[in-house]
Amino acid sequence: MSDKPAEEPSSHPEIPDDVWEQFARDTERDIRASAPKEPSARAREVSERLKKNKGAEPEGWRTGPAWQEMNGRARRRRRVWAVLGLPLAIAVAVVAMKPSLIPGDPFGGTAESDSAEASPLAPETAAPTAAPSAVDPETPTLDRPFAGSPALNWADGAAGIDLPQAKAVGVFSKSQVQLALKQAEKLLVDANLDPKTTAGARPTAALAVLDPKQPGMIADLNTSLNTPTKAHDPLMMFSRFDPKGVRLVGDVVKTRGRIAFKKGEHSGVLIHADYTFVYPVVRTDGSTEVTRTIVRRVLDLQLLDPARYQVTPGRLSVVRYDADFGNSACEVYDGFFHPDFPSAEPTGAAPSGPTTDPYDRSKDIGEGGDEACGTVSRT
Repeated sequence: MSDKPAEEPSSHPEIPDDVWEQFARDTERDIRASAPKEPSARAREVSERLKKNKGAEPEGWRTGPAWQEMNGRARRRRRVWAVLGLPLAIAVAVVAMKPSLIPGDPFGGTAESDSAEASPLAPETAAPTAAPSAVDPETPTLDRPFAGSPALNWADGAAGIDLPQAKAVGVFSKSQVQLALKQAEKLLVDANLDPKTTAGARPTAALAVLDPKQPGMIADLNTSLNTPTKAHDPLMMFSRFDPKGVRLVGDVVKTRGRIAFKKGEHSGVLIHADYTFVYPVVRTDGSTEVTRTIVRRVLDLQLLDPARYQVTPGRLSVVRYDADFGNSACEVYDGFFHPDFPSAEPTGAAPSGPTTDPYDRSKDIGEGGDEACGTVSRT
């Protein structure tokens, strides 16, 4: 059995010692109850058997299912400024008729207060039935980077990750499920919200959550971080901006989504997370022009039974990871988001896919089947 994984410095509270101790006791009990009966098989052989006998319990001591066999990723990238011509013209007309919409209102009108605008939404508990309603067009600024965005009323950073109440699932105790949920939260925070990760650093804490014994997973992520390509894109799991070109505005990333768990089909606990993160950014060349990149991620993670699989107790296996990017250049695979700014020439290839609303969380990610890089209707 492995020791407790090393914790990275974090703004989140550490997992209590009593949770780890209870997890260790439960795991030792489970392993004693079911000793191995045969040697390990190669990952691809196990995966083939699992596919041929879907729903049947594997016999004996097995490696965890290879992540490639379980994952349903969709590689989707969006870009924005090609569709902003008409909305921008409308915005100019609206401001002409209602000058109070200009930040600061130089004509003496009374703008709605930021405190009223920023009243937080209730946590998301189920998929919404439609996209967020339209917002009055406003230009984001360094002081108000979420102006004109539906995300203005979303939670700030990790406060938007609201874990469900843990309970026992199958062979796993309540404390083991609680630990798995905390590990999933740690992955989401370090992969998408940690300032070092978003500035391009290696997401060490996120990687420490994942099971190094899962065939192919860590190796693929390391390849994507070390030598990013279209086939190995770290942006599918991690949010990263090139610090030489852009930086985040302030220390707030808006977050909205939900996380849930249930019994998985591989004798484990399946954790489903669906979150959208909104990043306000500015160029590092001294410009004060603000734009936003919107990233939606769907993760399915599984805590597998160590009495049935060769896994690291307490670590999570990846079943699926999907991502949609709003306002990042098409066909650029250097491991960083490249947002377009209104005053600059667009970068990357011309979009060929459909126009979508990056704030629409009412549809499953990838619904529609078109993976071409398209445009977004708003940022």
